[in-house]
Amino acid sequence: MAKKKKQPTPQRAKKTPKQLEPGLLQSWLGNIRLVATLLFLFACLIYANTLGNGYTQDDAIVITENMFTKDGVNGFGGILSKDTFFGFFKEEGKAALVAGGRYRPFTLLMFAVEYQLFGENLLVSHLVNTLLFGFTCVVLYFLQLQLLRAKGEMMALVVSFMAALLFASHPIHTEVVANIKGRDEIMALLGSLGALYFALRYVRTNAPIQLLWSTLCFFVGLLSKENAITFLAIVPLSFYFFTNAKLSKIVMASAPLFLAAALFIALRTSVLGFSFSEPSMELMNNPFIKIEGNTYTKFTASEKLATVTYSMGKYLQLLAFPYPLTHDYYPRHIDLMQWSDWRVLLSLLAYFGLLVVAVLGLRQKSVYSYAIWYYLLTFSIVSNVLFPVGVHMAERLIYMPSVGFCLLVAYGLYQLSTRNKKRPFSLTTFYPALGIIGAIALLFGGMTIQRNQAWKDNFTLFTTDIKTSKNSAKLRNAVGGELTTQAVKLPEGNAQRTRMLQEAVGHLQEAVRLHPNYKNAYLLLGNANNHLKAYEESIAYYGKALAIDPDYADARKNLGITYTQAGRHYGEQKGDLQQSVQYLTKALEFRPDDYETLRLLGVANGIAQNNAQAVDYFAKALAQKPDDADANFNLAVAYYNMNDTIQGNRYRDKALEVDPQFLEKRQQRQ
Repeated sequence: MAKKKKQPTPQRAKKTPKQLEPGLLQSWLGNIRLVATLLFLFACLIYANTLGNGYTQDDAIVITENMFTKDGVNGFGGILSKDTFFGFFKEEGKAALVAGGRYRPFTLLMFAVEYQLFGENLLVSHLVNTLLFGFTCVVLYFLQLQLLRAKGEMMALVVSFMAALLFASHPIHTEVVANIKGRDEIMALLGSLGALYFALRYVRTNAPIQLLWSTLCFFVGLLSKENAITFLAIVPLSFYFFTNAKLSKIVMASAPLFLAAALFIALRTSVLGFSFSEPSMELMNNPFIKIEGNTYTKFTASEKLATVTYSMGKYLQLLAFPYPLTHDYYPRHIDLMQWSDWRVLLSLLAYFGLLVVAVLGLRQKSVYSYAIWYYLLTFSIVSNVLFPVGVHMAERLIYMPSVGFCLLVAYGLYQLSTRNKKRPFSLTTFYPALGIIGAIALLFGGMTIQRNQAWKDNFTLFTTDIKTSKNSAKLRNAVGGELTTQAVKLPEGNAQRTRMLQEAVGHLQEAVRLHPNYKNAYLLLGNANNHLKAYEESIAYYGKALAIDPDYADARKNLGITYTQAGRHYGEQKGDLQQSVQYLTKALEFRPDDYETLRLLGVANGIAQNNAQAVDYFAKALAQKPDDADANFNLAVAYYNMNDTIQGNRYRDKALEVDPQFLEKRQQRQ
């Protein structure tokens, strides 16, 4: 029998880098904890320069000037039982300024706890926002891993990382993270993502505890901001695209979320009522009105739809090319648009294309389709299509929908990397995609760090963004008001003070050109001119504010003050006693019990030798300050001028009783 030849042992071929199996990629991106940690650190790093920022924008409404928040845990009852704005306005009815009202108690509860523990601590508030944003990026990463693993482990690792990195770095999120008040957006998304994450875990583990966590997360999201309710559609949609769960299982996982939404709506209704208020006819609270015949009227249906369509396209542009950014998209930064404008038509075409892709991908359960549906559904509630939100657009409103955009971009880059089906997967397969997303993240991260600086304080924010939002009446008004506030901190006669006040007047005049019935701009024009000692102009502007709103308390008060200051100016600086008395008399119509006005009228009448009237005014002034040495002595002098020595001595003695050193002090002042 022939001896069999020993067959040589086959040798494993050495693999070149191009032939590497997915293991090397998985050893890098597959270290999920490491990736999550790096995402968290990156997100926190690019917002680290917000930790030294101050309060800006609506922080006053929810924090610094909110009586419930500043009351710490004792304010919980008010926060839970009132409209979100009530603690700031401190009166019923102000919620109607914004259609539908606002019930977002959760983040106010967080601010109240911070006040209780740390007081008014900017560092803590900014740090909490930054950490919560970093945590959101991590939750988004874990959630997308869960979703995409149904499409393949390799794809899940790559796309989840790229989408979360893009989300973390996107500059359009600066309004949410750098502005402390933006925490409502952070918590709404964090709660919603958490709800979907735990709902998916329930479907895959059958553990009831996951349903409890899902429901609690969703309820927190709803109590943070109403747009979380869109996840009632996102959750079942996610089950359809990424699981093979039976309908009964999907219903079981979704039902608690509907119950949480029902409880939220019941709470909201008990506080705000059921009916939605009509949109205001004030331009700053309703951008869809225009001037016709000196009165504001509503946009036509065609005008409104064209303007909304343009704004929707503007969101897409800012997601793709986030420059320039601004916190203010109020009228007329975005003006009335017509269907003849190519930008409106381009926006319409873009959304039509997105919708076509979304619909066509439903049956194939395409990731492209899911990302677009996510974007459209979460965007719908803030787009002004379903109901007005009080502004054309705002960068904070795209925070939740931007998740869909980031997933769309990341998946698109993945598909480009794997379009050659013949080439085996390897780490090098994804170098181009990872390189592109890395470059974008570095660019966007740098833009985010730069943009954070604009949110340092109101003065920096307003004076930065006016370069972009030149036609915004609201921002012109804000810049004018902030310039005035900062100018009056400088001493009178300072050249910079005068320049800042004059610049403020210029911005405010532009505000009333854009919005002729802008009563607050007229008020601020009155204030700025008052500080410039242009009293006639100041009085005229207060008069215009009161012509718009006769019950405008601030305008009435400031007009009275200005009449008093004008009276003093004409009496002491110009020596025009007659004009002085006229202004001071007008001041009494607005502030009949003002001590200084009464005193000045007493002085003016004394100089004019109207001694009886001088006594009358000094007596009324004394009634406001009965224990003031000056007030008593002024009345004493008036009586002496009437040759009434008895009464003169009486009030002179009273002045010395109040302040035995009064006469010596008076001589020193003179």
